[in-house]
Amino acid sequence: MNTRSQNHSSPAGAQRPEARPPLILASASPRRRELLGELGVPFEVVVAQVTEHEESSTDPRVMVAHNAALKADWVAMRRPDAIVLGADTTVYIDGAALNKPRDLDEARTMLRRLSGRTHTVFTGLAIRHSATGLRIDEGVASEVTFKVLDDAAIEAYLARVHVLDKAGAYAIQEYGELIVASHSGSWTNIVGLPLETTKQILTQCGLLGMTQPVTSRRA
Repeated sequence: MNTRSQNHSSPAGAQRPEARPPLILASASPRRRELLGELGVPFEVVVAQVTEHEESSTDPRVMVAHNAALKADWVAMRRPDAIVLGADTTVYIDGAALNKPRDLDEARTMLRRLSGRTHTVFTGLAIRHSATGLRIDEGVASEVTFKVLDDAAIEAYLARVHVLDKAGAYAIQEYGELIVASHSGSWTNIVGLPLETTKQILTQCGLLGMTQPVTSRRA
């Protein structure tokens, strides 16, 4: 029920429950939008206008943490009333991060590199609430093992999936059976937003059932 339409006075001595701050997802990713929607918490989407760090030689944990915080901080500065969630994901193998491919040729190179091998998917999560000074930073890692892919298998996958907006040039949720042999750890982390950890954080923030929200946590 929309409380703004109610004109009833509260009984003497009664306390109105504090309104929960709005939740904002600081990401343009449709996959993160869909995953966050599964938690049942209303949220807005505000895309942070930032330049992400994507140097492949950077420690992937540092990279995704930096980018997630960059997005969350940018939105939180403009919406101090809101709890802001930023996230960033990369694929890591052979000491290098495989971010979004520039073109299909680079996508083919990435898939050949991943073929028949196990790699790690790292996601950084950043929560900010400027009104209370809340700061939470978390990192999640999962492993994915690819099938051995010949050129025909790679072309068949590229024909079905738009990969230029996907780290590592693949999406496990889109025809993943064509390329993925197995995975360990959070499946939703591989998609782009680890729901298990996200749910835990939002519960700490009072958005998922806690009556006493966390007021501050420093990374």
